[in-house]
Amino acid sequence: MLLDKYLPRIDFDSYEDFKANYRVNIPDDFNFGFDIVDEWAKQEPEKKALVWCNDAGEEKVFTFTDISRLSNQTANYFQSLGIKKGTVVMLILRRRWEYWICAVALHKIGAILIPGSLQLAKKDLIYRGNSAQIHTMVCLDDKYVLEQVNEAQPSVPSIQHKIVVGGSHEGWRNFHEEVEKFPTEFARPTGEAGTKAHDLMLVYFTSGTTGEPKMVEHDYTHPLGHIVTAKYWQQVQENKLHMSVSDSGWAKFGWGKIYGQWICGAVIFAYDMDKFVPTHLLQKMQDYKLTTFCAPPTMYRFMLQEDVASYDLSSIQNFSTAGEPLNPEVYYRWQELTGKEIREGFGQTEGSVLLANFPWITPKPGSTGKPSPLYDIVLQNDDGTRTKDNEQGALVMQNLKKAYPTGLFVGYYKNPEMTQEILGGGSYCPHDVFMRDSDGYYWFVGRNDDVIKCSGYRIGPFEVESALIEHPAVLECAITAAPDPIRGQVVKATVVLTKGYTPSPELTKELQNHVKHTTAPYKYPRIIEYVDELPKTLGGKIKRAQIRKEDETAVKNS
Repeated sequence: MLLDKYLPRIDFDSYEDFKANYRVNIPDDFNFGFDIVDEWAKQEPEKKALVWCNDAGEEKVFTFTDISRLSNQTANYFQSLGIKKGTVVMLILRRRWEYWICAVALHKIGAILIPGSLQLAKKDLIYRGNSAQIHTMVCLDDKYVLEQVNEAQPSVPSIQHKIVVGGSHEGWRNFHEEVEKFPTEFARPTGEAGTKAHDLMLVYFTSGTTGEPKMVEHDYTHPLGHIVTAKYWQQVQENKLHMSVSDSGWAKFGWGKIYGQWICGAVIFAYDMDKFVPTHLLQKMQDYKLTTFCAPPTMYRFMLQEDVASYDLSSIQNFSTAGEPLNPEVYYRWQELTGKEIREGFGQTEGSVLLANFPWITPKPGSTGKPSPLYDIVLQNDDGTRTKDNEQGALVMQNLKKAYPTGLFVGYYKNPEMTQEILGGGSYCPHDVFMRDSDGYYWFVGRNDDVIKCSGYRIGPFEVESALIEHPAVLECAITAAPDPIRGQVVKATVVLTKGYTPSPELTKELQNHVKHTTAPYKYPRIIEYVDELPKTLGGKIKRAQIRKEDETAVKNS
């Protein structure tokens, strides 16, 4: 076990004990590649690390020894291309097994890793490439991805190399052919070339619901922050399969598919699906007898449209979710069909899990649980005073100068002014509005910009969305503020219907009455628009800001 090297104490008697006494030991030169991957390979050479499969029927199983050896070869190859400590490399690899190899190799070298999504277009790549001064692109063999990179490259002079995984193309280096030529030993760099715990390891571009994405910096301590994410929220178990559903281009991948899980000795299960098909995912969950599972609420909602009870999911001991709020109706239906709760967590690209339903907590459906022991979290009014129980307030992480939380981002890459503005005061406010009840549970209200102010009331979108989701006609919905000449703003619902339902004035009235009877009547949506799909960020979050902007534009032009 490696955990006892980093945690003075692993087991706790209660949430209060956990919150008060959880601590992390951070070696000055901690490096995930050497101290976790290589260390597991030394201690238990046959220990499984990764089980990978795809829709083509391929399957591969890797031990930590395999990951260590392959990442060493890849590190040697990358160094031959001039990649060194501080060099910026973007990986666009979806869920291909090579992502884990390349990521570990880059961590060993001390290069800066930027994960990228398959959906990035030419303009996105130009912005990211020039903002971060990307040196090398490593991409899977996908026609769209390769075209976008090729078209962007002339506008990004910093790109020196393009490497393709799984194919051969003119102007691209073949990853597998070239890596095989290099030795399987890679000595840990020392001196100036070696990494320290607070050197820069990873940069995420935020999904950018408004404005251009920001470059969020994480240092080499970031994986240790995800011990809480993996062990105490997702509840992964050593040598057992854990699955988090995420593309490698997003922070959720770091949350659930590499760092905390491997520190805990869990086996990562990766299903490299071509697209999300609920029945295919349920089949994999059954066939591979997973022990722990995490997916966004949207995926649970779509799986619930299928015959979940016909799949044997009894091996799964803990279900969890994050990314969007979990509607109580989904919680109850999943529990009815599987006998298991879904433990919700909340966090951001900027950190590890902030709030969660930890093992000692009985979940309250709709609540994100209680604060992680890594963070000193409070809710504040606009004037900076603390909120009382059952009052809405902005989530704030305080006392950063006293004890900086392990795993929290350390700044914005190449933007010291923004770093000072956001973190320089010793606290961090992510602009999310919550309510804390008298039992200490936190309830998500909405992003600050998403809260609706109507006729003197403050209405959180999540509460209304949860009411609508309870109706069998509603598959997904987004609640936003729509301009109104009398009330200033009114509640609008943008709705995706389930199979078998069609839009009609009668259905609209039925949904409005349903909300009136489910929650406070003044919160009902005065406007309901039916759509085939909701606008979402590349990371899958609903773009409520886009819906609001389109409504405002329509009013101006009317």
